[in-house]
Amino acid sequence: MNQAAPRKKWQLIDGVLLLDKPAGMTSNAALQAVRRLHSAAKAGHTGTLDPMATGLLPVLFGEATKFSHMLLDADKTYRATLRLGVNTSTADAEGEVVRERTVGCSETEVQAACARFLGEIEQVPPMYSALKHEGRALYDYARQGIEIAREARKVTIHELEVERISLPDVELRVRCSKGTYIRTLAEDIGEVLGCGAHLTVLRRLATGPLSLASAVTLDALAGLEESARVARLLPADSLLAHLPSLFLAGALEARFSHGNAVSCADMTNAPCGEVRVYGAASFMGLGRIDDDGILHAVRLVSTLHTDKAAGSVEV
Repeated sequence: MNQAAPRKKWQLIDGVLLLDKPAGMTSNAALQAVRRLHSAAKAGHTGTLDPMATGLLPVLFGEATKFSHMLLDADKTYRATLRLGVNTSTADAEGEVVRERTVGCSETEVQAACARFLGEIEQVPPMYSALKHEGRALYDYARQGIEIAREARKVTIHELEVERISLPDVELRVRCSKGTYIRTLAEDIGEVLGCGAHLTVLRRLATGPLSLASAVTLDALAGLEESARVARLLPADSLLAHLPSLFLAGALEARFSHGNAVSCADMTNAPCGEVRVYGAASFMGLGRIDDDGILHAVRLVSTLHTDKAAGSVEV
């Protein structure tokens, strides 16, 4: 009689891993690889990178997943290389060439064209994207040769620096709002120049306050001992580092820990808006102080989960 294979034990761990995603791998595949290495019971990522793209992919474990919206809504910074003169079906190097034109522009004209995209702009999302239409991703329609009408959306290009021009290639550094498609930006710059363009290289350098400089590659992570992998994890409150902090003690800490509102009227310099909240010994979660000085719980970390962090569950 065959014995059933032993169930894998997933660890209840919390934290944030900054991964340098390799090219040729989907964001979900990268997430699952990291999750297996850490034997993490709960994990998620923030902000999908196309398989062609490399760079920063924050992977969240356990209680840190409660604050994923902070990174989903955050600005992103990229380094991108455009190839002028060629349009592809996907607006990047993975698509088929659909049009070729002569590149007759000067470096000065490239600089001027890029400058036109600073600030708030409108983009039409690409057909090869995960946006949904009637419950199906747009790329499903695109693969069948079906074109779906898409409305332009407003996005913001906060910074756009031309780092290198070696025609027909142009290298850019872009800091942009959520929802920005760098592939579409490449195409639109190409159309302004009258020669078309597509994206050949894309690397994410930062997401909000988190930087690629602190990231680890998948191969390097796999080569570490378990203790060294755990040491790579940032605490969950690193996702809220841009917010002011508030410290509670005694009865106020107890009330907030149960999700009850707390008056901050007697606290000196208590800020309005979102705050990261701490108790006597640890991070408690995300709160919001209204105009009346009342602190409301937005997202609380589970102290029960924290107490179990050294344990495991079988699946």
